[in-house]
Amino acid sequence: QVEVVESGGGLVQGGGSLRLSCAASGLLFSYYDMGWYRQAPGKQRELVAVIFSGGSTNYADSVKGRFTISRDSAKRTVYLQMNDLKPEDTAVYYCNARRWDRRADYWGQGTQVTVSS
Repeated sequence: QVEVVESGGGLVQGGGSLRLSCAASGLLFSYYDMGWYRQAPGKQRELVAVIFSGGSTNYADSVKGRFTISRDSAKRTVYLQMNDLKPEDTAVYYCNARRWDRRADYWGQGTQVTVSS
């Protein structure tokens, strides 16, 4: 059984930092591109950052230079280090595991990030 579980959300003041973690189990981690998405109230879910199975990364323009995605294959975990947080970063953050050939796609339950001004 595949599980994708996020942790690390919370309330932080503007300018602060948080690190989100996403632990994946029940899948061959090296086969999967791992991404972080977010959804703010009344808005569509959007891609924040992705780290591909080969290690390359991609970021939304709004978080470039502030957020860093990384993966630890031994722990089957992907991280999102978020620095210089802004109120507009407030959202539920979801972890996604997508197999490199798009034949499987799994989502976590989400973790709330709230940034106060």
